[in-house]
Amino acid sequence: MKLLLEEIKQCTICKSYLPLGPRPVVSAHPDSKIVIIGQAPGTKVHTSGIPWDDASGKQLRKWLDVSVDDFYDVTKFAIIPMGFCYPGKGKTGDLPPRPECAPQWHKPLFHELKHVELVILIGTYAQKYYLQKQAKKTLTETVKSYNEYLPKYLPLPHPSPRNRFWLTKNPWFDVEVLPELRRRVKGVIL
Repeated sequence: MKLLLEEIKQCTICKSYLPLGPRPVVSAHPDSKIVIIGQAPGTKVHTSGIPWDDASGKQLRKWLDVSVDDFYDVTKFAIIPMGFCYPGKGKTGDLPPRPECAPQWHKPLFHELKHVELVILIGTYAQKYYLQKQAKKTLTETVKSYNEYLPKYLPLPHPSPRNRFWLTKNPWFDVEVLPELRRRVKGVIL
């Protein structure tokens, strides 16, 4: 795993497409029990090199009901985005994750992860990649159908502050999904 992570950190596959250059952000350990698969780092995470080191990460930790120390304990959580580097800015936010990363690196990473009990799929890109034909037409439908993917996968919306409207419009998420997420996370890492 150590060699694989070093190889990923040196990756330059999509270098010419990255406005800030390559800086892969990933963390994992052979004993990681929960894998968080998000989209791609934003500019703040690109700068710090620390996964989920932003407002979205703070919200995600709140959803998971875990401390910062637990969240960054690689024996508890592996953090593997769909795209490992900041993809650039689009019209309505960051561009989608670069398509080269997941096919290149996810399978070798999962091969090294021997104790995974739960994979949290954050956002449409992760959900479509891992759930494939089982993913619903929309992120909302996929998240609402979370029970269909358990015990292996648990789909979530992105915890970005920009998603406040989605959260307000879908109160069932707080009532149904978050308690199940917290129960499963606690059952795995405690």
